[in-house]
Formats: sequence, structure tokens, C-alpha cells
Amino acid sequence: MTLRHIRIFEAVCQTDCNLTKAAAQLHMTQPAVSLAVSDLENYYGVKLFERINRRLYLSEAGKQFRVYAKGILMTFDDMEKSIRNWDAFGRIRVGASISIGSALMPDFAKTFAVECPETDLQVRIDRSDRLQEALLAGELDMALIEGIVHDENLLAEEFMEDSLAVIASPGLPLPEGVLSPEIFLAQRFLLRETGSGTREIFAGVLTSAGYAVPDPAWESLSTAALIHAAEAGLGIAVVPRRMVSEKANLRFLTVEGLTFRRKYQIVYHKNKFLTSAGKHFLEICRQAGTENHK
Repeated sequence: MTLRHIRIFEAVCQTDCNLTKAAAQLHMTQPAVSLAVSDLENYYGVKLFERINRRLYLSEAGKQFRVYAKGILMTFDDMEKSIRNWDAFGRIRVGASISIGSALMPDFAKTFAVECPETDLQVRIDRSDRLQEALLAGELDMALIEGIVHDENLLAEEFMEDSLAVIASPGLPLPEGVLSPEIFLAQRFLLRETGSGTREIFAGVLTSAGYAVPDPAWESLSTAALIHAAEAGLGIAVVPRRMVSEKANLRFLTVEGLTFRRKYQIVYHKNKFLTSAGKHFLEICRQAGTENHK
């Protein structure tokens, strides 16, 4: 069993268990791919694929093997890049959720550019769940997200605390003072899209308190769009506090028994080799978290 066998196995998995497509991707013949799969199955004495109606499907053993295969390939590729470019590793790939990408990443990137000018920082702004998928696929070196980490292969380190603001237009007919949960939940909600860290925290707080999560009247990828909609009196928005300007014509609401707080996290794969530049970027994030806590 060799690294070549593992790469062929992973190519078959990536092409929906299609041997012909895997062969084309690898610039091999289809019989050669089939032989490599058979070699693996004979070596381990288990069936990695089930053959049903002339189609291949990953078996339970195959699914477990793929977990190890991905880790081996990721570690090997990291070793190749790191050792070949030990003295001048020129790039790190960092993801950030939409909220963190808007509020914090520009400052982080500016600081990194000054302190590590020889390293190219590539940034991807996306939903937290998609960033986690990219980490598992080896497409990112690390990501800054809010919300829950859903895979045991990802390591998460909290680096900053944040709160969600419940905001509405001063003209919205709401009682003065603290709102009861019943009045709060009866409103029209302006929320981030499903899969975002902000939406996940909002739903998690309500669920933990025993309340049903309301369907939004507005759903948007853009926090700014939700803030403007709240200013226009179209409903209540729940957005990151640091994204709301003090000059905005908004009322900040408090709901009895509900506190929308969250942690920003640095996330990376447990098998990921972090270069010195990657570790330096982590320190920039940690330092910002320390200063924010003061």
C-alpha cells in the first residue's frame, strides 16, 4: 500500500465513485484505477466500495478509510510545501466569517502585511459552515469564525468575545424598558441566512431557553442590509454589536432572560502544519482579543 494508492482512492471518492472520471482526473486508464482499488481492498481484507447495479458506493469501511486518507494526504502535502519552501514560505490562506471579515480582518491583514511583508495573505470571506468545509478539504490553513465547530477533526481556540445587538427603529411600536420574550418573539425578524454564525447563535440562545425559533421576515447575507431595514422600521434585527454605528438611528433592545453573546474562534485542522507565518497571524488575532478584553 503506497501513497499512490491513497491518492487514487481519494480521486475515486471525489468523482462520486466513478472510476472513469477518476481515471481521467488522474491521467490514468480505467483498468489501472480499478487495479489500485483492488490492491487496497486485498491488502486490508475489506471491501472499501460496494458494487450495486453497476455503480460503486463507499462502504462503511471505505468511509472510515477515507477519514485517514484525507489526513495522510493533507499532512504529506503540507510537508512537501513546507520543506521545499522552508526558508521562504510565501503564502497563508485564511478564512473569515462575514461578520469577522467586515469588522476585524482588514486590521489583522494590515498588521500582518507590515510585520510579515514577505508572506502573501490570501483571505476568503464566507459563511462559518462553508469555511469549516474548506478547512476539512485542505483549502484553507485556518479560519476565524463565530458559532459552533461541527467536526472533531477541527481544533478551535477562542480569541475574542462579542455580543449580538437586538435593534429596531425608535418608531417601532414597542414597550419601553425590557421586553418580555413573548412580545419579542411576536415581532418581525430581520436575520442573517441559515448557516451563518450569527443565525446559529440566535437560534441556539432561543432553543436553550425553551423557545421556538421564529421564521425571519427578512433573511440576508448582508449585515448592513439588515441594519438599514431595521432603521426603516421593518422589524427587529439581531446583528453583531460592533457592526452597528453609534450614529445609527436605532434603539437597542433588551429581552428578559435572553443574552446573545458569542465567542470568536480561530479554527484549523488538527493535522495542519502551521508555518511560522501562520503562527504569527494567530498571535495577531490573540493579541487583538487580549486588547479587546481590557
